[in-house]
Amino acid sequence: MRRLICVLALACIVAAGSFVAAEEPAKIKVLLITGDDVGAHNWREMSETTREILVASKKFDVKVCEDPLILESETALKAYDVIAFLIYARSIPMPSKQAQDNLLNFVKGGKGFFVQHLATASFAKWDEFGKLCGRKWIMGTSGHGPRVPFKAKIANNEHPITAGLEDFDVDDELYAKLQGDGEINVLVTADSDWSKKTEPLVFTLNYGKGRVVHNAFGHDRKALMTPSVQKLIVRGVEWAATEKVK
Repeated sequence: MRRLICVLALACIVAAGSFVAAEEPAKIKVLLITGDDVGAHNWREMSETTREILVASKKFDVKVCEDPLILESETALKAYDVIAFLIYARSIPMPSKQAQDNLLNFVKGGKGFFVQHLATASFAKWDEFGKLCGRKWIMGTSGHGPRVPFKAKIANNEHPITAGLEDFDVDDELYAKLQGDGEINVLVTADSDWSKKTEPLVFTLNYGKGRVVHNAFGHDRKALMTPSVQKLIVRGVEWAATEKVK
């Protein structure tokens, strides 16, 4: 009888464990593309810190690729819910027409694209990439003043990405004069002494059936580890993938 009770108890424990496992939500599959940048940016530090932030949230399964040639494979991209694009492809050739179409169709089809800091300067001759990013860094036009701490302001506290967040101080580059005229939903801004304008630093846009989040923060680990910036990254990648923030 005692053995029977032990067996039944063990069966209950196993069943309970299976139930809990079944209740755990599937993790969001992120493809983080990195591998090149200007000398002032330690791209490996930036990408590893961003991955660390995402993994620590326990919401994401993050795979890192240090070559945008992965965009050549439509089959490979299908495995992911969102692409986190952290590479300024400074010394990498323009993607092939197939790679371009694969990236655009990935987002148009209903998936997510999260682009961070100088990554929008990639592929200067590819106009549609700039439209995908909403605003694009143009060499010789876009820029920033000396790096100093500044106040970031929440411009829309009703969006899931910024709900409950308050204005915060951050030590980062304040990007300014990003180019583009497409419709964007601005979530975070800052007043630039360099451009003398209020600049959008985090914003969203729709692209086909998919969602894009543009995050201009992220010069280095110090900037990325700012608590509010971490929240914006986690929420931004989740929203791009699912249109929700849990």
